[in-house]
Amino acid sequence: MGRLLPTETDASVERSEEPSVLCIDDEETSEVFAALGSETAQAVFRLLNEEPATPATVAERLEMSVQNVHYHLGNLSEAGLIEVVDTCYSEKGREMDVFVVAEDPTLVFLGTSDDRTAMKRAFESFASFAGLSPLLATLGEVSSWVFGDE
Repeated sequence: MGRLLPTETDASVERSEEPSVLCIDDEETSEVFAALGSETAQAVFRLLNEEPATPATVAERLEMSVQNVHYHLGNLSEAGLIEVVDTCYSEKGREMDVFVVAEDPTLVFLGTSDDRTAMKRAFESFASFAGLSPLLATLGEVSSWVFGDE
């Protein structure tokens, strides 16, 4: 007899092209730094950046306890870095959330929100250094979205 409840997910890692921009003086930035403050939290985040996973899968792949994984998932979720994208069921029929990195990537700028001109210069320097001419072509659009009209 086939299973009535799915034991695997068909969710995938999807990222939007509109990053959230956090400055060092934003309260959210402190939450992000706190959530990623340990090597374990960073390992959990990296794994979820590669593929969606349940807490049990994360624990198995990273060789840690499910309780420890739940702790880090809670912190990462509260900081807005990961989210639940699906639900599947264990062999015993227990409901399990499937986590993945948040759809909107996050850019942390180590300047204050008042220093938007320096941030714009940094974007332009990075784009020219990396050879991202398409990014330079759309920088005007991106900068008005990120930096506001000047």
